[in-house]
Amino acid sequence: MAGIQVLAAPARMLFSGNEAVARAAWEAGVRVASAYPGTPATEMLENLANYPDIYTEWSVNEKVALEVAIGASIAGSRSFCAMKHVGLNVASDPLMTLTLTGAAGGMVIAVADDVGLSSSQNEQDSRYWGRFAHLPLLEPADSQEAYDMVLAGYALSELFQVPVILRLTTRICHVKAMVSVGQRVPHESPGFVKDPQRWVMVPGHAKARLPLMFEREEKLRACAEISPLNFVVAGKDRRVGFIASGPAWMHVQEAFPDAPALKLGFSYPAPIERIRAFSQTVEQLLVVEELEPLLEMELKAAGIACHGKDFLPRSGELPPEVLRPAVARLLGEAPANDDADCSIRPAPVFPRPPTLCAACPHLGVYYTLAKLKNITIAGDIGCYSLGAGHPWNALDSVISMGASMGVALGLDKGRAAVDKDRRILAVIGDSTFMHMGMQGLLDITYNGGNVTVLLLDNRTVGMTGGQDNPGTGRDVHGAPAPKIDFVKLCEALGVKPERIRKVDPYQLPELARALREETKIPEPSVIITDRPCVLIDEFRKQPALRVVSDQCTGCGLCLDVGCPAINEQRREVLLRPSGKEVTLQYASIESAACTGCDICLQLCAPKAIVPAASLQTINFVKS
Repeated sequence: MAGIQVLAAPARMLFSGNEAVARAAWEAGVRVASAYPGTPATEMLENLANYPDIYTEWSVNEKVALEVAIGASIAGSRSFCAMKHVGLNVASDPLMTLTLTGAAGGMVIAVADDVGLSSSQNEQDSRYWGRFAHLPLLEPADSQEAYDMVLAGYALSELFQVPVILRLTTRICHVKAMVSVGQRVPHESPGFVKDPQRWVMVPGHAKARLPLMFEREEKLRACAEISPLNFVVAGKDRRVGFIASGPAWMHVQEAFPDAPALKLGFSYPAPIERIRAFSQTVEQLLVVEELEPLLEMELKAAGIACHGKDFLPRSGELPPEVLRPAVARLLGEAPANDDADCSIRPAPVFPRPPTLCAACPHLGVYYTLAKLKNITIAGDIGCYSLGAGHPWNALDSVISMGASMGVALGLDKGRAAVDKDRRILAVIGDSTFMHMGMQGLLDITYNGGNVTVLLLDNRTVGMTGGQDNPGTGRDVHGAPAPKIDFVKLCEALGVKPERIRKVDPYQLPELARALREETKIPEPSVIITDRPCVLIDEFRKQPALRVVSDQCTGCGLCLDVGCPAINEQRREVLLRPSGKEVTLQYASIESAACTGCDICLQLCAPKAIVPAASLQTINFVKS
């Protein structure tokens, strides 16, 4: 990887929120940084990996990533951990013990919420974790604040010996702005201090630390009351005063620049008394928060009158086009039941559903799965989740990372009498398998599940941009690393060697035969597909293909593959001697997009698909 420019003096740089977080973590003297890729959080560690004097790693999942950061903190070093909102669910087990132990070296946990579900299976408000785990929570509103709050987070962490949660959203993570940056300040680690009563969380030790946790939380609340991260912007129009944090603050400032507003950057523990004082300066108080009414409920419990989700939507972002009609209703300037405009309206554009890439190794897989009968398919999280869409419609469930295994076993054990002959298949990718799927396969073999697992190895973490993992043989810097052998791994997890098959997903007959044979056998089996993602360096493009339209019968089999390089065309033909015009359909291939995987070629009975170069030669001769 190319190194990040290390500046000799403070400067201003154009950074996304993720880039700003990475820069600040490096400047703060972080020694260890860990993460698992997940949009919108991925670029934090990707950028950190380019800085010198810091250890970075892609962990196998978010739980392990947090545990690595905890270990570094226990060693006395500053550590950093990043993940998306669903990842913090995975890491919640160590997180809920970390709230008792606290941190030694400064520790910041950056979590990115996907407000609006741009690339996630659910919408979640990670502010709950601050309350649930009794941890301080900071919420930046732009890239500069993301940078500033990382630095503030390490100071806060070491002052109170506590990990700090930095809550971002997709809009903060990906929007760029100018950021004033400085230089790295090395942090001297005092080293590991043996303290079993603190670090060994058996019940007796944990009970003793509970009062310390509550005492710390009250000190943090007092700190939030006077923190400069929480401030008031005065306004002349006092009919409505706003309380907001994160990007919602920017939306409030844009929509109501003349209104008083209280910005919460240090949002948990909430500065209740500061809010109470602010509420007395306005006629009505509106809490603008994405997503849940957390602060609204806290204020009402504290006896502070306010509005929130009674006028604002419970899901999605809260931009000005949502805020303005909501406030109009609050002020009685619009009918109370007129909430038609209080949501984001999609732009009226032609629908473009996401699809797999041209020559994606999953194309042949889903074409084949779509042809299977009497089968239930449990899917998983990754590029291959798109197999649930058109034209394949080949997945029956997608729940969470690694869930395909457990769901498939449950489908097997819980099948109704009418489904006794139905076959069960689980589809999972290589990175997802290592993230949380291995335990599921072990459960299948241990409990004698009649499940076939289709393990799609495309040699990268495809959905989040092509990151490396233990199956690629490279680390976060692209340096050589041990490479997992999936055949041996599945065998170690209890699958019989004869029930593990490796196939080329571009070879449809081989793939179909393996699926047909393995799904008939009443015991656990694994089929591993082995082709690189088309977007990584390992992929080798083959000569492009084109369609000889005069030979195409319009059968549509190649269209069923779902390759975006293949399109349907129509042409008018004059029939002789009747003189009647008819419309014929035929396929066409966009040669610039085609990578020559030959999947469509295998399906073309009239042999109308040929190498693009040969067709050009034919046309040249004809002309």
